[in-house]
Amino acid sequence: GTEFLERLENGGPFPLITSCSPGWVKFGETYYNERLENVSSCKSPQQMLGALIKSYYADAKGVNQSHITSLSIMPCTAKKFEASRSEMASSGRQDVDIVLTTREIARMMRQAGINFDELSDAKPDKLLSAYSGAGTIFGT
Repeated sequence: GTEFLERLENGGPFPLITSCSPGWVKFGETYYNERLENVSSCKSPQQMLGALIKSYYADAKGVNQSHITSLSIMPCTAKKFEASRSEMASSGRQDVDIVLTTREIARMMRQAGINFDELSDAKPDKLLSAYSGAGTIFGT
């Protein structure tokens, strides 16, 4: 939201194009390099969370970020490429270390004989559950 407001205030460049899809970003880099200024500077949600886990979460829990391995489970194989990009690193380490596709994790669960109907319910963790509500002003 802030990036859009800044562009609105400064007259562009427009249109503002999403950067959430690494496949889309790579397509733009390959075929429409002259339009890259239109692509949002925001990292994808996968990469934002990876960076937060290794900075904010590590500090909050008193853990050295070199002891954290960030694993994402994503539906798109292009997320593997995205996580490996040099610009997706902070403090000399990739923000996301491992990306498994939903197909890969489903295969692993079948091979391990995991039956979700037989698992007991569990409460979700509170990794980043505190919020201010400020995101609502941007319609997120």
